[in-house]
Amino acid sequence: MGTLLESIHSPADVKRLSHAQMGELAEEIRAFLIQTLSKTGGHLGPNLGVVELTLALHAVFNTPQDRILFDVSHQAYVHKIVTGRLDRFETIRQAGGLNGFMLRTESEHDCYGAGHAGTALSAALGMAVARDLAGGDEHVVAVAGDAAFTNGISFEALNNIAEQTKRLIVVLNDNEWSIDRNVGAIARHFHRIVTNEHYRSFHESAARLVERFGGKTAVNVVRRAEEAAKSMLWPSILFEEFGLQYFGPIDGHNIPLLVETFNFLKAENRPVLLHVLTQKGRGYQPALDGQKKFHGLGPYDPETGKTKPAGQLTYSEVFANTLVELANIDERVVAITAAMPNGTGLDLFRPHHPRRYFDVGIAEEHAVIFAAGMATRGYRPVCAIYSTFLQRAFDPIVHDVCLQKLPVVFCMDRAGLSGDDGPTHHGLFDISYLRGIPDIVLMAPRDEDELSDMMKTALELPGPSAIRYPRGVVAGVARKAEPQSLPIGKAELLVDGSDVAILGLGPMIELAKGLGARLELDGFSAAVINPRFVKPLDREMLQSFAHRVAAFVTFEDHVKMGGFGSAVVEALDDMGLAVPVVRIGWPDQFIEHGKVDALRARYGLTVEDAYAQVLPLLTQRQRRTLVAS
Repeated sequence: MGTLLESIHSPADVKRLSHAQMGELAEEIRAFLIQTLSKTGGHLGPNLGVVELTLALHAVFNTPQDRILFDVSHQAYVHKIVTGRLDRFETIRQAGGLNGFMLRTESEHDCYGAGHAGTALSAALGMAVARDLAGGDEHVVAVAGDAAFTNGISFEALNNIAEQTKRLIVVLNDNEWSIDRNVGAIARHFHRIVTNEHYRSFHESAARLVERFGGKTAVNVVRRAEEAAKSMLWPSILFEEFGLQYFGPIDGHNIPLLVETFNFLKAENRPVLLHVLTQKGRGYQPALDGQKKFHGLGPYDPETGKTKPAGQLTYSEVFANTLVELANIDERVVAITAAMPNGTGLDLFRPHHPRRYFDVGIAEEHAVIFAAGMATRGYRPVCAIYSTFLQRAFDPIVHDVCLQKLPVVFCMDRAGLSGDDGPTHHGLFDISYLRGIPDIVLMAPRDEDELSDMMKTALELPGPSAIRYPRGVVAGVARKAEPQSLPIGKAELLVDGSDVAILGLGPMIELAKGLGARLELDGFSAAVINPRFVKPLDREMLQSFAHRVAAFVTFEDHVKMGGFGSAVVEALDDMGLAVPVVRIGWPDQFIEHGKVDALRARYGLTVEDAYAQVLPLLTQRQRRTLVAS
């Protein structure tokens, strides 16, 4: 670690540095990030791209009094470093350590927590209006990447900013990437601004003028000249149509220019937008060469950038490969992603069927309604969206898909605990928010072969369906040569038994097997059931076992409230069957980040915890049987 970085304990230490020293500090921070994240993993590329921008913000503004928000906030590592968390930074994304995103409970400098895109402008406007109402004078700065402007929430906020406040700074951090390269008309608009030869030349001259003379006079001259240039080149600049004064684009790695510009903008009594150009992965060649890979990754070799061998296939890859196979035989199958082709595996589908692949940007609501529109015309849309992100599209799922009984398939990657990414990314609520919707079929595969079968089943249904599957490698079972259709609402009995019926949803079937084996050692007869379907439940099987077992046990990688176990309890109650149900799942709280096995042990999602809860019910019946005999 360099001597400058060791001296940074708060933003006040950044303010004492000269511009040249800030440049040195930027390089030390990059080296520190590259080395540290090689051990912990994390969002390396985005943070390498905002080092100078973050330093300039803290050199000019005064947190926590001033509010700085980062959209998504996966690029807030530098912010964490300069706001007193350097000594704990090596714990980032580790159990009990720093969160990988901004977190209000972690620091007073984190004014707003986030993990999903498109929230910064709305939250910043709320803070600005609250300031205005309270008669405050603090500054509010929202830093949003260009990908965030493909999200509808950003435009809902833009539509209100000029009407509701006179002082707000929006920083458009333009690096042309979200995780994959940005798509759509908004991305093309930014590209046209950046690549216009005359506009670029003008801004280079403006930057030199500001650096040479500095001060408000020079900036005012530049602004007037810029406005004249824009009136000729860009008669309808997008943001000015929303009432924000547009400045830029400027070099997001030029510290003197950034500092001078922010000093000017903080004196403006009107909403402004500063367009800065940054380079994702700056200073680390492997990250520049592998933009998608280094957006967010696990441990890697800091010298070469190489990660550990992947080993087995992931559920995402099996999903994509199966979808290719199904699309090969059915021209109606189309694939839709919301800016996550790499994460969902659809980048493997795209080369095979480019005309039937659609990336709509960070716009989950649009993705679902777009799919509904295609379904009305006879196509079979498959929406591949992380469980945590599909939450954003709940209303379109209800109103546009299920109400109209349209055959849209929702493939929910990252269902269950997402480990190191923490509560913004855990997929622990999808059963609760989907199973109450009429007409939807909800499935969870126990392994990769069953995932393929469920995809084929879903594409044959006349109405909506959803499949939830976890992050990470598959179970390692052999897949059939061709997927087979499953009978709707029918569970799979793996082991018969008469004392207890254990249902393990999806990959949690392994815990169900473990509990069954443990109880068998104690002389109890344990049935092990793969439910397959959350909706419709196999009530016939539940009824059959309810007449002979002392208890049911349900395992699920989901919150217990409203989850699979709750569905079993409700079904038994509907049938008038009073059988105890031990529900093993996540409690009614937000779960922190950490390794999956460690978190399961902490919160009781283990064979041992289930055993401790069900054993008294079994021994109680055993005693009753002995007394009766």
